[in-house]
Amino acid sequence: MDDRALSKEISYALRHAPWEYELEMDEEGAVPVVQLLDALHRSTKWKNVSEEDFARIIAQSDKKRFELKDGKIRAYYGHSIPMKIKKERQMPPDILYHGTARRFLTSIKEKGLLPQNRQYVHLSQDVETAANVGSRHDAKPCILVIDAKVAWSDGVGFYLGNEKVWLADAVPPKYIREGK
Repeated sequence: MDDRALSKEISYALRHAPWEYELEMDEEGAVPVVQLLDALHRSTKWKNVSEEDFARIIAQSDKKRFELKDGKIRAYYGHSIPMKIKKERQMPPDILYHGTARRFLTSIKEKGLLPQNRQYVHLSQDVETAANVGSRHDAKPCILVIDAKVAWSDGVGFYLGNEKVWLADAVPPKYIREGK
């Protein structure tokens, strides 16, 4: 079985198009495992997928995109669906990072970081992860430094995505500076 392809299929189902799979998502974005399995089994490509396959993909992933708990599975972050996934506000580290294409800097300096077609702005806990994300859009991405603790104390909402990813509703420009 192609674990990477299965992971992408699960991501698409949970993050972007649950209605295409007839999934009933709760307010935290979780769906019953049996429901996702039923949906995947409709395709000959995924007819042998099991809950154990989900568990293996989650255990082997360094990105920690999914959670399997109490008979349900959910994506931690990256949702583009209209339903707002409920997250619990948490105090962020002092500094977070965001890797971006240089062509977006003017807009970011004017408007700050906005979720665009996602539900939240994605921020990284370390420079390496931010650089990796930014390099998807620019060979020499700009690393932005976010004064997260100050923003938090001023009322900006932050949420833990996983051990490397933090989420924010939006980050105003006054909390953003270019890294070195």
